[in-house]
Amino acid sequence: MKYLNLVLAAFITFASFCVFANKQNASHNALDYIKHNEIYNPEAVIPPQCYTKTEGKNNPCYACHQTYKHSEKRPNIMNDGDLQGDYQFSDEGMNNSWKNLFIDRSDLIKGISDDAILAYVNQDNYGQFAHTHPTSPQANAMFINNLAYPEKAFNQQGLAKDNSHWVAFNYKPFPSTFWPTNGSTGDAMIRLPSAFREINGEFNLDVYFANLSLVEMAIKELPAISTPEIDERIINVDLNNDGTLGKVTQINKQSHYLGDAKQVPLHSMLYPKGTEFLHTVRYLGVDEKGEIYNAPRMKEVRYMKKHGFKSANKLRGAYTLEAKEKEFEQLPKTISIGERGIDNGFSWTINGYIEDQQGKLRPQHYQELMFCNGCHKTVGTTIDQTFSFPRKVEGKLGWRYIDLKAQKDVPTLGESQGEFLTYLQRVGGGDEFRQNQEMLLRWFDSDGTVKRDKVANLSSIYELIMPSKERALKLNKAYKTIVQEQSFLFGRDANISKAKNVLEQVDDKQAPLAPEHHHKWDIRLAWLMGEDNAVRR
Repeated sequence: MKYLNLVLAAFITFASFCVFANKQNASHNALDYIKHNEIYNPEAVIPPQCYTKTEGKNNPCYACHQTYKHSEKRPNIMNDGDLQGDYQFSDEGMNNSWKNLFIDRSDLIKGISDDAILAYVNQDNYGQFAHTHPTSPQANAMFINNLAYPEKAFNQQGLAKDNSHWVAFNYKPFPSTFWPTNGSTGDAMIRLPSAFREINGEFNLDVYFANLSLVEMAIKELPAISTPEIDERIINVDLNNDGTLGKVTQINKQSHYLGDAKQVPLHSMLYPKGTEFLHTVRYLGVDEKGEIYNAPRMKEVRYMKKHGFKSANKLRGAYTLEAKEKEFEQLPKTISIGERGIDNGFSWTINGYIEDQQGKLRPQHYQELMFCNGCHKTVGTTIDQTFSFPRKVEGKLGWRYIDLKAQKDVPTLGESQGEFLTYLQRVGGGDEFRQNQEMLLRWFDSDGTVKRDKVANLSSIYELIMPSKERALKLNKAYKTIVQEQSFLFGRDANISKAKNVLEQVDDKQAPLAPEHHHKWDIRLAWLMGEDNAVRR
């Protein structure tokens, strides 16, 4: 019996070693974890960027982790600014499970020609999306006709032409994971429930854009905002408080929404129940002139719907519960709701589709969706768990498909210098990992100092955050190798070479950021709606 116990103990030890070794060396068997329903990374909510080496001074963390004064009365009371440059991970999280960061893909992409990758990214893998999943209400909710080709999908105000009532908006990409120079292009759309776009049960464009504008005012806490032309006589409300009813291009803050949603009150920094967001992550399109654009091929189609409504007080309770669970060293919870995706615990349903090995869009597995909670659950910087809409170009000129050439580098609220320029200075690189060599060569001097005047005088953010044609093709090829491996559980970042400024194993003795390198920041931007759509207010 004693011998049997020794053998059993040895077997368990060996099996544990094999699992550990498998996690350390895995690069081609991510789907095995899914097939066998074995959790690969219980701490998938810790994004790869959180393992960045700060060296005591480089701080990409501030864009996600913030502390606000209680007097601001934000529904988001995460107050996680202490996480800037401090690795407060569980024992499980101390091992970096994002193994794709540490694979050099330069040899893997040699077999993919430029012509082949260009042909691949210019294919529309979205057009048959809803037809491929005809019984999925989620897939149908995420469908917009001709979305692969935005100029066909939306009118000049961003409204989808297929009567799906999705509305595209122009927004400033979040630094710096969503900069095209770091791997992907993208876009975002919003849709409000039928009551917010109807009067007496019939669709009305005036009431829809009035309510969309009121949502923007609530999220950004604005007293007034410019709008597309709205006829107050249709809505029967004096929206600009001038004492008459007529056609207006500005509305003032209201206590309630309009039309058939007139019983729904506005809540500061919260979306109404039923709000939906659609976000596509795309390959880098490259035209004949070397210009970069949103390629037809989708890497991912991401979707969020606010299925319930929690008041600010109830949300504070949810944040407090989350903090207690972390204090008692409980691993994060991701609630699966089957084909509908996951519930983030803050009244949002999150779902997504991603490429299969043949490049067709397939539903993301529960384990793959766990990654989404890293950003859309409890991060101190978000407004109602969202990033893109709080960064929308303000007012009427923001209702259009994303256009980076129409934006200058405006500051974040409370600051005077361009946001992206400030980011480069605080991070010491053009990405969180400080390994984008093209950004370093373009915008930094040899001593690591940002070329401030050069960056500040750019005519648009397009010039700053777009890669060269050569880099774009390499990034597309690198990501395609991840698709071929189906190794998304090990990371989705399209790194060409092995990450050097990232920890594979967190050392408790790792020095945190020096206090002088901690920063206050607001996800919202200081827009002024001038003719060039890009000057700060």
